[in-house]
Amino acid sequence: MTESTPEDARRKAREICFDLLAARPRTKEELRQALTRKGVDEEIREGLLGKLDDAGLVDDAAFAEMWVRSRHTHQGLGRRALVAELRRKGVDPEIATEAAGEIDRDAEDERARQLVRKKLRTMTEVDERKATRRLLGMLARKGYSQGLAYAVVRDELRAAGAESTPLDDLGD
Repeated sequence: MTESTPEDARRKAREICFDLLAARPRTKEELRQALTRKGVDEEIREGLLGKLDDAGLVDDAAFAEMWVRSRHTHQGLGRRALVAELRRKGVDPEIATEAAGEIDRDAEDERARQLVRKKLRTMTEVDERKATRRLLGMLARKGYSQGLAYAVVRDELRAAGAESTPLDDLGD
């Protein structure tokens, strides 16, 4: 960073962090990467991140909890996808797993059912086999376990009036 004094460099680094935090909460790693991209010296970068952490302005556990609630509710993501996203954002794997664990099996099941019902409304001219494949793929991309996806798709296809589903061959 080509600031004239160390104090100018610290001020610029604070400005970068506060601008990013004003837009949305960030993980410590996201801020670290932004400061690195801007050429902030390691000593200034780590000192500032420590101060932000001490002040409670950067809290990866709180960020993870907020991220999980938001992405599960609005994007319909399952636990596995949420953990993967948090890890990409630099959240410690243990913290990511704990935050995603806040979504219980019933909530995950219900959200998967909502996604399948919504998708089924747009699949009026699709045969059952193709619908099954598409629905399972959608749930897999959103991070739902294979077992949950199979159960939800089978149940929702039956509820939608399917005589049988390609999943019936797999047994219960």
